[in-house]
Amino acid sequence: VNIRSARPKDLMNMRRCDLLCLPENYQMKDYFYHGLSWPQLSYIAEDGTIVGYVLAKMEEDPDDVPHGHITSLAVKRSHRRLGLAQKLMDRASRAMIENFSAKYVSLSMKWIPSTMQMGKMRMP
Repeated sequence: VNIRSARPKDLMNMRRCDLLCLPENYQMKDYFYHGLSWPQLSYIAEDGTIVGYVLAKMEEDPDDVPHGHITSLAVKRSHRRLGLAQKLMDRASRAMIENFSAKYVSLSMKWIPSTMQMGKMRMP
C-alpha cells in the first residue's frame, strides 16, 4: 500500500471511499475546497485503487494559535488493522507543522452507537 499526497484527480475517488466507509458524508464541494485551499495537507492510501484518505485543513481564525484540523479520515474495511489511518494522520500532521507551523492538530468525532461494533470502541 502506497501513501502519497492527494491530487485534484483523486478527489472523486476520495469521496467514493467516504461514501463506502462513513455513516455521514461530506459533499463534493468540501473536497474541492480542501484540495484548493490546502493541497499539501491531504493524503491517500492506494493499493491499485484508493483504500483510504485523510482530508485536512488549517483552522482559519487569525487570532488563534496556528493549528490543523482533520476533517475526514477513512480506510476501507478490507484494509483496516494495517496501520493506514495512523500513517495518514502522521503524514497530514507533519505537513501541517512543516508548511504552516501548526502547534497541534484537532480531530472531532461524532459518536453514533449504531455504527460502532461491540468491543471495538469504548467511550467514557
